[in-house]
Parts: sequence; structure tokens; C-alpha cells
Amino acid sequence: MDTGTARTPTPAVTPPPDPALGGYVRKSEPAEVFVRAWHTVSAHTHVVTLSWPRAHAFYTLDSGLTSPLLFTESVRQALAVLSHTVHEIPLGHRLGWEYVHSTVTAAALRDGARTPAVELRVTHTGVTRRRGGSVHLTAHVTGTRDGDPLGTAEIRYTTHPPAIYDRLRREYADARRAFANALPLPAPVAPSLVGRADPRDVVIAPTATRHRYQLRTDTAHSVLFDHPHDHVPGMVLLEAVSQAAQAEARPRRVLPVDFDSTFSRYVEFDAPCWLDVRPEPRDPSGRERVRVRGTQNDQEVFSSLTVLDPRTR
Repeated sequence: MDTGTARTPTPAVTPPPDPALGGYVRKSEPAEVFVRAWHTVSAHTHVVTLSWPRAHAFYTLDSGLTSPLLFTESVRQALAVLSHTVHEIPLGHRLGWEYVHSTVTAAALRDGARTPAVELRVTHTGVTRRRGGSVHLTAHVTGTRDGDPLGTAEIRYTTHPPAIYDRLRREYADARRAFANALPLPAPVAPSLVGRADPRDVVIAPTATRHRYQLRTDTAHSVLFDHPHDHVPGMVLLEAVSQAAQAEARPRRVLPVDFDSTFSRYVEFDAPCWLDVRPEPRDPSGRERVRVRGTQNDQEVFSSLTVLDPRTR
């Protein structure tokens, strides 16, 4: 499906999404579907047009700034749409991240008086189809907001057909059962520590160990879990990275704007996932960096190096 040549949406109006897009991007709530259209530039490059809300129930922070992870979620949605349309990967396939490096221009996170129009230029540099139906893809993304630089991303991801995915996940393949087996929620850290106003939006909990947090997976959260998942989604893990980095920086207010992340194992709902934060050398621009390492059942499940921008509102 190709919706034709993409046009910038009228600034004051958010056009409604095509009803089919919710299935492509795995969102059941139409308001959470940001993709509006896409068109082909070449065999490997496509431009995806998205519309961001002026304010979002989750991705607008307590400072009024837009979370950098709204850019990552937009990239996720764009790749899902292109995978199922341009690359003809069946909807029944399950998409999963292997590596994500996303960086956002802090100035582009401002709030504004109009609905922002976002364009993502997506180039797939590798699409490898394996026997059995699995597909391995690599994408490079450049984004703009109202024509200004927004951010870039490089993502390696895999899609598996149901037979292979269920074999990989075994007893964890049933999403509804996974939700039912989720651990009770521990008390969150104070929302103000992580740029939030509502404790329901906090995805980390304090522990007795310094520089260590526990992942909180509130399966009733309408944005993070708008339908059952068989494992904790990558977007939730990146949010936990962001919040752990912010909690460590307090009383200074920082904004994680760059995530260099590797996902090595599925994160399950039925066992604690621990987040350990340690400082890293500053980036070439002199900005502070920290690494957040996730472990579950004594095994590393993901690792993310994040850059902290010192800007406040």
C-alpha cells in the first residue's frame, strides 16, 4: 500500500490516520497512531509523514518539552508500516529490535503553538530473507520537524513468522498469559526525579542498592501497554533507561537525547529486571554520558549508553 506523494499536514489540523495503520503499527488507540502517509523515493528509500500532537498524555514531560522518545516511537511506527507494505512482510510476523541508536536535536523538542509535522526519510541498507520466513533488516533514518532537523536513527531489527516466533518464545509466547503473570508493581521513585508529574508514568522503582533501580511494568498503562505483549517492549526499556539516567543526575535536571542500545534477550514480566547505572566518559561535545545495564535472572538483557543534555525549559 502506498498512499501517494506525502504532503505536510495543515499546521492547525491533525489529519485522521488511515484505520489500517493501527494494525501496521500495533496500536489499538487511533490517537496513538502518528503515521499519516508515505511515498517512495527509490527502491531502498521512502519518506514517511507523521503528525505529532501539540501535547501528549505520556510523551510531553513535566517541563512542557517533548520527550526524545517520541521520535523513537515515530521511527518504530514508520518502520513497521514500511515493513508490512513496501517489504511485504505479513502482519502476523513479530518485529523485534536488535540494536537502536537514536539521537535527537534538543532544540526540536520545544512545545509550539501548532501541531508539528514530522518527516522521516528511511533508507533500508540491508534486507535479508532467511529460510523459514524470518527477515533481518537495517534502516537509517533522518527526521525533520516542521522542516528543521529533528534527529537520526539506525536500527537493526528482525521479523519472525508465528511458527518460528512461538518456537523461540516457547512457554512465553502467549501474550495474555504473560500479562497475567506480571509481577506486582513496586512503589515508583518520585515522579519529579524523572521529569514526570504522574506516578503512573514512572517505570522505575528504587532499591536498597545505590545506582540500581527495578523496572516497573504497569500493564494497565494505556500508552505503554495498549494491548497484551508477551514480553516488555523496547520502548518501555528505553523509557526506563531515560528515567534511571535522570534519577541519577538529580538534583540537576537533564534530558537524555541520545540512546545507543543493544537488546540481547527478551525481558519477561514474571521476574524482576534490574537497571544498573554507571558514568561513562563524556561525549566529543563534552556532554555527560551514562550506561544503563538491564539484567534479569542474572543475565544481561539490554544495555544502553545515553547522552544527557543539560538543557532545562
